[in-house]
Amino acid sequence: MDPGLIERVRRFNRTVTQRLGALDEAYLARNRPLGQCRVLWEIGPGGREVRELRARLDLDSGYLSRMLRALGAEGLVEVGADPVDGRVRMVRLTAAGLAERAELDRLSDELAASMLAPLNESQRDRLSAAMGEVERLLAASMVEVAVADPASPGARHCLHAYFADLAARFDDGFDPARSIPAEDAELTLPRGLLLVATLHGEPVGCGALKLHRPDWAEVKRMWVSPTVRGLGLGRRLLAELESRAAARGVRTLRLETNQALAEAIGLYRAAGFREVPAFNDEPYAHHWFAKTLAG
Repeated sequence: MDPGLIERVRRFNRTVTQRLGALDEAYLARNRPLGQCRVLWEIGPGGREVRELRARLDLDSGYLSRMLRALGAEGLVEVGADPVDGRVRMVRLTAAGLAERAELDRLSDELAASMLAPLNESQRDRLSAAMGEVERLLAASMVEVAVADPASPGARHCLHAYFADLAARFDDGFDPARSIPAEDAELTLPRGLLLVATLHGEPVGCGALKLHRPDWAEVKRMWVSPTVRGLGLGRRLLAELESRAAARGVRTLRLETNQALAEAIGLYRAAGFREVPAFNDEPYAHHWFAKTLAG
């Protein structure tokens, strides 16, 4: 990694944390640090599961518990069992907590306005555009990709969403029973693998390999949630599949796709896949691609 790039990221972090007041023990003059204020905001008016709160903020379980105890001691939150499922712990804002959250919103608006006030209109537009780009890139950096059990809840969510997406976009719909299958056993090593991408603990994408002997494999089940499209996750998943395939001795990757998936076709071509004659009888396919991997 370029040391100069590392230093620019660190300098940016120092500038932002200072300008936002993150260094103050009493953030926005509310007698508590930024972390506790953020937790109050994320709980929201309707409450939230503790495990979901932990995943959204990427916090250690023990650290979050200490913050919730501190907020509870102030009378701002209450933690208890979900009335529907007693195994689930819920955290909710008290009346005092709701009032404090509203005050934090007001003060946060004032802070944002104070950042914009010294700038002219052109500078504000540039800052807004730059913030949007930074937010997208930081979100992309927080996505985690790992091999998953096809039967796990996260994998099931992705596969169901993938099928629903195809059904909505194909001219004649999509019936998985008519398509060439990729069963759980075929997406589990040594016969294959399934990658699932998560952001804040929520599944947002997937991609799979069916490994064939001796030296070729198929790319299957490529899907990215609409909530994270535009972050380059499709390219990342495809590159990760290529890397894992090459590590297992695969020399040729193949895939097929439907003409309705124009962005996927563009992705495959940009990644070096070339269009080839049909190599299977997939009824939903209009294009077949292959790529030779480096030895």
